[in-house]
Amino acid sequence: MSKKSLGKVYLVGAGPGDPGLLTVKGKTLLELADLVIYDALVSDQILDLINPNAEKINAGKRRGRHSLLQEETTKLLIEKAQIHAVVVRLKGGDPFIFGRGGEEMQDLIQAGIAVEVVPGITSGIAAPAYAGIPLTHRDHSSSVTFVTGHETVGKYRPQVNWEAIAKGSETIVIYMGVHNLPYIIQQLTQAGHSLETPIALIRWGTRPEQEELIATLETIVQKVEETGFEAPAIAVIGSVVNLKSC
Repeated sequence: MSKKSLGKVYLVGAGPGDPGLLTVKGKTLLELADLVIYDALVSDQILDLINPNAEKINAGKRRGRHSLLQEETTKLLIEKAQIHAVVVRLKGGDPFIFGRGGEEMQDLIQAGIAVEVVPGITSGIAAPAYAGIPLTHRDHSSSVTFVTGHETVGKYRPQVNWEAIAKGSETIVIYMGVHNLPYIIQQLTQAGHSLETPIALIRWGTRPEQEELIATLETIVQKVEETGFEAPAIAVIGSVVNLKSC
């Protein structure tokens, strides 16, 4: 881009929902922002921290409902950086953990826009902690794998090597996996995971409405159907689930 931008874009992680988990730097930027483009999973309490004079745009993406396409969001960030000094792209969790922050950063840099990333606490760590599930434990797990479960099964070759994950990690944390849970469980059990392996689904992690569903790989799909358990939720698979304390 030949025209030098006036402003800087901050890719800010809002954390999983509890406003107390927002970083001090993230809060400061929200208070100073001229413009905030935010995602659907950012909690209302955090949105309330935004400078009241700032322009606010909802770019939220939820399954089957898109306020803005990814390309439109990036284009908007580039345009707004020409007229605003502090532009905040506010993302749930951490921008670089399944948040497409890396893609946005690349596009902004290519367009000549200054970018700074402000990390946030990702839900894959926070939600199990609030549920009392330690992801590592000397007697149960010395390895953790974070993986996306949001794949369009049958439309293209799956990118996740579930067999390698099943054999290589003692604790598996799955983002966006509720809708593909039957397929994921099939892949893990074919790779050697026992049907008796415990699994926890944690919905709206760290928020007052947080809820958990505990089962095994054999029974979880039926329990989801019986209870009407829905996304957004994190799945934790492994013996650490048995340590749940609350």
